[in-house]
Amino acid sequence: MGRYFFDVIADGELTTDEEGMILPDMASVRREVSLSLADLARDTVRREGCPRLAISVRNEDGPICEAVFQWGLETKH
Repeated sequence: MGRYFFDVIADGELTTDEEGMILPDMASVRREVSLSLADLARDTVRREGCPRLAISVRNEDGPICEAVFQWGLETKH
């Protein structure tokens, strides 16, 4: 068990997670960051069309992992 912090980076702007979340293991961390990024991407693209989003996960020892979503739309005609 550990406390993990999920910091959001949207177009270079960092929003720091001050509370964190207690999760039992790394599999739970990976699942949570994946689901959180998918939700964030869906909501953000609908509102703003943000091309790059990331969630950086850390614990008290430092960075653990980062999940990145990058979206682009190329017009052919």
